[in-house]
Formats: sequence, structure tokens, C-alpha cells
Amino acid sequence: MRLSSTKPASAGFTLIEIMVVVVILGILATLIIPKIMSRPDEARHTKAVLDIQSIGQALDLYRLDNNNYPTTEQGLLALVVKPEAAPVPRRWRQEGYLAKPPIDPWGNPYVYLSPGLHGNYDLLSLGADGMPGGEGKGADITSWNLDRTP
Repeated sequence: MRLSSTKPASAGFTLIEIMVVVVILGILATLIIPKIMSRPDEARHTKAVLDIQSIGQALDLYRLDNNNYPTTEQGLLALVVKPEAAPVPRRWRQEGYLAKPPIDPWGNPYVYLSPGLHGNYDLLSLGADGMPGGEGKGADITSWNLDRTP
């Protein structure tokens, strides 16, 4: 029995096939990339809302343990390290209430006031512009109005 010595057909792609795929990918990229590029702002806003809710829960635990919220002077750092300024908490958790001082998605510290103008405390991110007020991406994200979207 004799084996055939014919050469197998080439299994590679032709230049035309590769060019068609590149053109298709280019068309898809022009349609999809603009939609994706607006998402980082939405993601930062959502992260700030979730952070404010999480910090609010830590503040509530602090109050349950110590019968009051940290003062404005003690700030949110009181959730990370035991405050030494009055009123010194008597039953502060050894592990703290947060792992590190909270920073908003734009790299700014959250603003905390206690007592607040809108409740026991006010907690807010100043948004993308880092300034009070603002609109759109620069709008404040507040603990008393978390439903507002940019």
C-alpha cells in the first residue's frame, strides 16, 4: 500500500479575509466606544452612592456602640481610629468601623457634619468638580438625597 505524497492545502487566512475582519472590528468600535466612554461618570456616581450608604451604616454602628455620632471635629476618621477629642467613645470597636478613611471616586474626602442640617449627620461627596453645588457630573451626592442621578 502506497501513501499519497500530496501536499495538504494551506490552512492560513488570506489577506482579504484579514482585511474584512479588521473593517468589521473598526465598524463595531465606532458604534460601541462612544457608548462605553460615558459610563465612567455613571460608575463614579454609583460608587459614591454606595460609599455614602456604607459609611452611613458604619456611622449607625458607631452610634449604637457609643450613644452618639462622631462630632464634625472628630470626622469620619473616628470610624478608623479611636478619637482622642471629646467626647471620647467608651465602647469603640478595636477593629474600627471602616478599614481606611473614605475618599470619594474623584479622590476627595467625603464631607461630614454632625449634627447635620438634614438629620443627625450630613454626609456628601462634592462630585467631579470638588465644589459645593454643581450640576451634572459636578453635582453633589448627598446622604439625604441619594436618588438624584447626574
